[in-house]
Amino acid sequence: MPDDTLPQMFWRRVEMSGGLPAQMVTHDGRWRTLTWSEVGDIVRDLAHGLLALDRQRGETVALLSSNRAEWVQADFAVLSAGCVTVPIYATFTPELIAYIVNDAEATTLIVENPIQLQKVWEAKRKAPCLERIVVIEGYAEQPPSVLTWEELRRLGRSHAARSENAMTERLASIRSEDIATIVYTSGTTGLPKGVVQTHANHLAALQATAQITPVLPGDVHLLVLPLAHAFARLEEFMAVHVGLTTAFVGRVDKLADALREVRPHFCCGVPRLYEKIQAGLLTGAEGGSPIKKQMFRWALGIGREVSRRQQAKQPIPFALRLKHRLAHALVFARLREAMGGRLRFAVSGGAPLSRELAEFFHAVGILIFEGYGLTESCPVLTFNRICHFKFGSVGPALPGVELKIAADGEILARGPTIATRGYLKQPELTAEAFPPDGWLHTGDIGSLDDEGFLYITDRKKDLIVTSSGFNVAPQSIETLLKGDPLVSQVIVCGDRRPYLVALITLNPVELAKFAERQGITAIVYQELIKHPDVVERMGLIVEMKNVALPSYSKIKRFAILPVEFTEVGGELSATQKVRRKVIADRYGDVIESLYG
Repeated sequence: MPDDTLPQMFWRRVEMSGGLPAQMVTHDGRWRTLTWSEVGDIVRDLAHGLLALDRQRGETVALLSSNRAEWVQADFAVLSAGCVTVPIYATFTPELIAYIVNDAEATTLIVENPIQLQKVWEAKRKAPCLERIVVIEGYAEQPPSVLTWEELRRLGRSHAARSENAMTERLASIRSEDIATIVYTSGTTGLPKGVVQTHANHLAALQATAQITPVLPGDVHLLVLPLAHAFARLEEFMAVHVGLTTAFVGRVDKLADALREVRPHFCCGVPRLYEKIQAGLLTGAEGGSPIKKQMFRWALGIGREVSRRQQAKQPIPFALRLKHRLAHALVFARLREAMGGRLRFAVSGGAPLSRELAEFFHAVGILIFEGYGLTESCPVLTFNRICHFKFGSVGPALPGVELKIAADGEILARGPTIATRGYLKQPELTAEAFPPDGWLHTGDIGSLDDEGFLYITDRKKDLIVTSSGFNVAPQSIETLLKGDPLVSQVIVCGDRRPYLVALITLNPVELAKFAERQGITAIVYQELIKHPDVVERMGLIVEMKNVALPSYSKIKRFAILPVEFTEVGGELSATQKVRRKVIADRYGDVIESLYG
């Protein structure tokens, strides 16, 4: 019998898999396992706690925390209480937190620790709708509006003792078409917009992905991506849908240890994650003796040849098969052991995966499945298959999803995973992205080959997607930097890159004033911009502006250009809008140096 709602799916899993492992968490450096029944007890307490706080059906509850088991427990408690979960990135500033709380009209906010609580106190001054705050760990004070995690659980147990059927009755009232969650994604204006997603949207995505992904009940996976990200949310729900064991990794710098200790069967990530794993493997392989280096390069060459033939669906000659077995025994087995030894495959999404990276892992013996989607599609539209994949593509459409390419090259999609309710309180944006014909306008440019594989070639809008999968609106950062009188023009770059950089031109008049105050004798602009005092001053400006930005939106490096952007030079349009592609091509070497 299919599930109609996400909490119904969760409680069915608890009933079916009670004594089996559900979550793995670290405590004092050791991994501890929680069963589905144990997780169910926690979720039941929390859900009753929310009911005791008089949270009504459809009321929004925000969640501000880094990755941890409690995030998932809180999420399903909110859903089981018939409420709507509103995830907030742990890196968000108090201003962004206040904006989302106000926009979603969240009455309750669950926060991770006192560090996050401090940001919430600042946000609360601008968010009068916020009534209750729950702190997961590390908090002992007792202001009236704040509860600890354990206090909410105790409140829930008392409520359950008085009203045993309250949660069951609330669960029965939830419908598949009800809103399950509002997920905020960056817009081109810089202000996040809330994508309204229903239970039906998510269940359609789960049913489609379960048909085409090689996940098995009982598989262990590492959850590394932030759970406020739509991709990680799909992974969270998939674990419940299939019956997986989730091992939580709160910090990327702990990933290598977690791979060895947890020994996952698969993991999901953004390209930046696999770039880090590849860098670690290459460092280890190239750090050995000359003979080991030579052996690694030989094995990698054999692996690449096997990969090339597998991609082309060509037979592998007997001699090559023997060499490949030897390469596996001598080299690849050790590399895979460094990743736990049980990794069957990996999944990449959130940002484009380079073909080179996909081919490296395939040569080693690990196939990375790349998919594509948006927060607006909960969040998947296409996916490569185990026997039907093409590197460089994001795969064919999921079962039930239709794709087509518009006249201007934009990718359009239609299907049950798409959140057709659109953006919260933004009817104009909703009408633009979700027209009446039902085709979602993705904002990406692409093409479909004769087998239905989708290739993404460009972005219709200027939104940057970093290699970590974060959406960043460059205009808002550029405007922030141009707020300083010394700065004339800015272009922020970082699409498919690990961090953001900026190309900056300076205001000649303000630069001359600064030079005079500092006693700098150079008078030519091209000489002044290289002066250490000028570079230091620009560095301070960037540093000060970064304070107002989330970590993934901060400018990590910058370059001061010798000439301003002009219409004559082709960098500006007739209406003085920057032509990003022209500038990126013209200063490609400068941009590359900032990532050197």
